[in-house]
Amino acid sequence: MDSAPQKDLHLENVFITDPFEVESGPDVFRESLLEEVAEVDEEEYLDEEEVKEGYEKTISRASSRSRKSRAESTKSGPQDKSSESDSDNEEAQPQKDILLEPDFAGLDIQDDKAFDTDLEVEDAHENIKYLLSKDTVTTYDHSGKTAYIERCKRLGVVPASYFLRHIHDKELSMKHHGLGSDGMKAMAASLASNTHILSLDLSDNWLGLEGGLAVAEMLKENCFITALNLSDNRLGNDSAMALCKIIQQNTTLTHVTLSGNEFDDKAAAAFAEAIMNTTTVQYLDLSHNDFGEMAGLVLGPAISDNTCIKELDLSWNCFRRKGAVAIAQGIKSNVYMKKINLSWNGFGLEGALALQDALKGNSVLEELDIINNRITAEGAVLIGKGLSVNETLKVLKMGRNPMQSAGCYGICAAILRNPNCVIKELDFSDILVNNDFKDVLKQVSEQIPNLKVKHGGTELPSKPKARIHPMVKLANYIEKHNLRLIDFFNKFDKDGSMSVTHEEFVEGLEETGIKFTEEEIQMLLDELDKDGDGEISISELVVGHTDFQEKREHINTVLTVMQPRPITS
Repeated sequence: MDSAPQKDLHLENVFITDPFEVESGPDVFRESLLEEVAEVDEEEYLDEEEVKEGYEKTISRASSRSRKSRAESTKSGPQDKSSESDSDNEEAQPQKDILLEPDFAGLDIQDDKAFDTDLEVEDAHENIKYLLSKDTVTTYDHSGKTAYIERCKRLGVVPASYFLRHIHDKELSMKHHGLGSDGMKAMAASLASNTHILSLDLSDNWLGLEGGLAVAEMLKENCFITALNLSDNRLGNDSAMALCKIIQQNTTLTHVTLSGNEFDDKAAAAFAEAIMNTTTVQYLDLSHNDFGEMAGLVLGPAISDNTCIKELDLSWNCFRRKGAVAIAQGIKSNVYMKKINLSWNGFGLEGALALQDALKGNSVLEELDIINNRITAEGAVLIGKGLSVNETLKVLKMGRNPMQSAGCYGICAAILRNPNCVIKELDFSDILVNNDFKDVLKQVSEQIPNLKVKHGGTELPSKPKARIHPMVKLANYIEKHNLRLIDFFNKFDKDGSMSVTHEEFVEGLEETGIKFTEEEIQMLLDELDKDGDGEISISELVVGHTDFQEKREHINTVLTVMQPRPITS
């Protein structure tokens, strides 16, 4: 009997992934499946649409047809050989005619009702379970763990176990891990597809230029990170352009920290563009860099045009003179920024004058930090004039400036002249104040009851009194009464044994009228009782007195040498 042409079978729900990685399971499964399909009655063909309905139904139909074919072959002997011949021919055909594509969706390998009980079907069941145990189903890795491990292998980098353990956290801190540029490249490959991490801290990892560029490339793909800390990574000017471009393009970043990365005036233009054009960043930290006067001239206009950043940190830079004036002018025109930190720069008198004008014109700024900016008492008075008309500033920090109590007084007097002042906190830390300041501060406190003021105190801290060694008192008594040591000792030695106990020595000291504290008495006993036998002999007293006299003469000699010599013409 001629065999009918075989229909191309597409078993979309029955597949084997990487069969060569399996020793025997997939091969047994293939042969069993092909054999049973080949033995189907020549007038019946597997319907492709039915096969798509599921692996269980396909296997069940194949096995039932197998049993039917075998039953018919028992009744008709001649057809048995023909069937076997056809089966052999079909087995000899290349296996590539059958497409095995991965799709185990909806397959419940624990459901015994979906399978027949034939030996061949049970073998197929076990094979599928074996393949599933090999993780054949490929799913999208939302954490990027797989990409990280693969990139580490490619770059020859040891994977950071801490990163792998916390790759699903919302907040990840990788500071002080010594990643370097290659470590960052591997991590960037993972973070590009990570959907879990929202806050990322990579501070102090020595990323350098290549690491900074890797972070910039990663942020082009990642749309989940909102807070990024890259402080203290030596990124340098060359990476500033790429990072600033990302700050402008990224639509999720809201907090960016770039302090301590050796940015200087050459990188100012790039950051000016970022400050003007960003639409999402609300907090930007550029502190502890090397921005100077020229950078101030560039950043000032950018601050003026900013419409997004609410908090800007420019502390610990070198803004002076014209640069400081430009930044102050930018603050005056800004209508969005709430908080700015300019501490540890060099604003001086010129900057103070510009800040006066800024406080008069700005109507949104709530906190100004100008700690340690070389602002004198005159500069403080100028800032006070701006404060006398300002109606929005709530926090003013001016500590560690050489403005003395007069400058603090000028600020408080300006507040008194402004009935609409909303100031809540004044910081004059490390500045000594006098009674005049205390009087005006009392009036300010009546006007603003909840005002918090911090200053350096009203008096110089008193120096602790120098402690007098008890041997000094003892030596002074002997010299004052012109006594020999033996005569002084005989007052204690009642029995003439040339040795006294501690109790007898203390009684003798009380008789002399010398005032000693308990601590001084104990110090004296320890000093004189060299051998620690509980008694003080005349020889121990002589040795102790002599040693002390030598030490005192040596100290006096040193002090004499240290005194300045008189100038002779």
